[in-house]
Amino acid sequence: MYLSMLLLFSFLFTPQQAEVPQSIYDFKVTALDGSTIDFSAFKGKKIMIVNTASKCGFTPQYEALEKLSKQYKDRLVIVGFPANNFLFQEPGSNEKIAEFCKANYGVTFPVSAKISVKGAKMAPIYRWLTEKKYNGYEDSKVKWNFQKYLIDEKGNLVAVFSPATTPDSKEIIAAIEK
Repeated sequence: MYLSMLLLFSFLFTPQQAEVPQSIYDFKVTALDGSTIDFSAFKGKKIMIVNTASKCGFTPQYEALEKLSKQYKDRLVIVGFPANNFLFQEPGSNEKIAEFCKANYGVTFPVSAKISVKGAKMAPIYRWLTEKKYNGYEDSKVKWNFQKYLIDEKGNLVAVFSPATTPDSKEIIAAIEK
């Protein structure tokens, strides 16, 4: 009886995770403007997913991300995911984030609505990125804002770059050009 009650309470009070698709191409996420970012549209290109924040020491990386997006537009799609998981460095609304990105860095690459990239409310796409059972590559943790995940043209996660690795670093350029 006690065990049954414990299991019931555990189920009722444990945050339920949304289902995680098996393929990156099955994800559809809400963009900052309320439209849908459909990852199936990116088949045949590399995808770089980056968790972003407006009030972080790494925020100037937006400029290099935008440059990469334009330079490699025929073979790379960058998707930003604003998150407020680290020292409240992304406190703004989706509208404020969109204004900030456009006004300060001229961002034209897709940016999702604000999500969580860690903890109990972690977005399903970040569960896919950080859990080997989904991505087939490795388990990882999002260490800070501007961590980068690179997915190849076939939808496989192939690299994880630390927040301190700049988008225009030799390592990232080599991985894109591979």
